[in-house]
Amino acid sequence: MTAESAAESAAAPRIRRVAVIAAPPVSMFNLAIPEMLFGKVEIDGAPGYETVICAPDPGPVATTGGLDLVVPHGLDAVAGADTVVLAGSGSYTDPDPRILAALRGAATAGSRIASICTGAFALAEAGLLDGRAATTYWAYRPLLAARHPAVDLQDDVLFVQDGSVLTSSGYAAGIDLCLHVIRTDYGAAVANRVARLALVAPVRPGGQTQFTQTPLPPERGVSFAATRAWAMEHLDEPLGLTDLARHAGVSVRTLSRRFHAETGVSPLQWLLHQRVERAKELLETTSLAMDGVARASGLGTGDSLRRHLLGRTGLTPSAYRSAFSRLPAVDGTTRAATATATATVPAATATATATATATATASASAATVPPSRAS
Repeated sequence: MTAESAAESAAAPRIRRVAVIAAPPVSMFNLAIPEMLFGKVEIDGAPGYETVICAPDPGPVATTGGLDLVVPHGLDAVAGADTVVLAGSGSYTDPDPRILAALRGAATAGSRIASICTGAFALAEAGLLDGRAATTYWAYRPLLAARHPAVDLQDDVLFVQDGSVLTSSGYAAGIDLCLHVIRTDYGAAVANRVARLALVAPVRPGGQTQFTQTPLPPERGVSFAATRAWAMEHLDEPLGLTDLARHAGVSVRTLSRRFHAETGVSPLQWLLHQRVERAKELLETTSLAMDGVARASGLGTGDSLRRHLLGRTGLTPSAYRSAFSRLPAVDGTTRAATATATATVPAATATATATATATATASASAATVPPSRAS
């Protein structure tokens, strides 16, 4: 191997391996989510992930829909995986001991462990959720709490990350969990691109409290979706309740009441979340000065940026950029994400996300010349 080819090989991004466990009868929807999203990640034209579906007994695997899926790999595929995802199953109250052993072995080896929907029951049975914050599909939370009182169950959230263990609520919340993983590994720009390709809501991070990360409630309506999309295009402007109400064509009182009913947060809280998210993406993908990032994201000043980012991630803007930047470093390599990412809150629509991302790029370009996302 020549020195040049060796350098190219060293600079090539490492493909991260994901093992998705199908516990029969497995939910086909849960099983499809990781394969669909991780399979859309490309870094410099190369796959970002290798996703392998496995089961305790390779071959036909029963599903909750009455069909059989052919899974060619056994649980030996879990060994060496960077991330292990357990899909929801109809046998959640009686997990296969072989799956429990595989989960414990992966956790001991340092793999990231995640569950979708009722997969949390097996993680709890394996002892991986003791003393940790976790969640599952809302209808099964009372049963999980009764069977595993050592688990710190979180209510009305899409997903929770506690250290290297992640659990999601039911059904589509697995999408948010997987996008969160992609963001943690490759940054917000890559995760948002994957969301647009899959025609799903963009990555929706929220606050971080030390090693436990919990999202705000999911959205429950779309009547103000157009206003949220419009706001995403004007985050760098001094938007207030009056501006949002005028765009929506309602009174401030009606806006506040219905917006909270739809998103679980007030309009101003939602705006702050989106501005912090815009700031994160600019820190990851541009070399803007901190005051420029603050202006382009609508946070105003570098001091305001620092205060809000520190409160939500535990990192200063410079520390966040150092941990998550995707820009080439001085030695020509790419800085890798080394910090734990965040969880999810409501945004506006997948279509609006593309516009919002373009707006962020335009704002960033403008901010480099002195003086001066959506569900």
